[in-house]
Amino acid sequence: MTLTAEDSATFSRCIAVGGVAVFPADTVYGLACEPDTRDAVDRLYALKGRRPDKPAAVMFFSVELALAALPELGDRTRSAVEALLPGPVTVLVPNPAGRFPLSGSADLLGVRVPSLPPGLEALHAVRWPVLQTSANRSGRPDARTLDEVPELIRAEADLVLDGGELPGTPSTVVDLGAYETTRDWRVVREGAFDRDAIRERLSGS
Repeated sequence: MTLTAEDSATFSRCIAVGGVAVFPADTVYGLACEPDTRDAVDRLYALKGRRPDKPAAVMFFSVELALAALPELGDRTRSAVEALLPGPVTVLVPNPAGRFPLSGSADLLGVRVPSLPPGLEALHAVRWPVLQTSANRSGRPDARTLDEVPELIRAEADLVLDGGELPGTPSTVVDLGAYETTRDWRVVREGAFDRDAIRERLSGS
């Protein structure tokens, strides 16, 4: 399946009006909504069956947009973000300005920039961030195909985009909270990138 420019525009409109969308990323199918709209965030969490105190990541569709939205990041952390993204990685970065407060974490912000394959590249036209999580019920397997997204989620979402079969392994979560001062980092969740791949990318940052 190939997404079109019209699909991308429809996705953007859905998010802008407070809708919740099912969409394909570079890892698994996800749920997305406007990160600063309480009703949309509440609906996303309810569909997911996720605890309100469990953070979700904010996804941007380009690294430049992500860095522009987080101007307070230090130079070393910015270099690390540029080294790891785009890719199947969620980076946890310091959030002293308290941006995207509905994401659920006051100290660290989860940031994703997917590396989209050719069939999904139309989503690079999306200019605004989305709050996102995997399109499955909490604790259940991730969805590699649209059919694996629970029927309830598909029925209740305002938009469902089919991107065909995806790799099926979720993003690796990397904590960069201390990276600015110590260059220390840690893997919070194993995923599509192993530790050696993370280490190799960070070695030049």
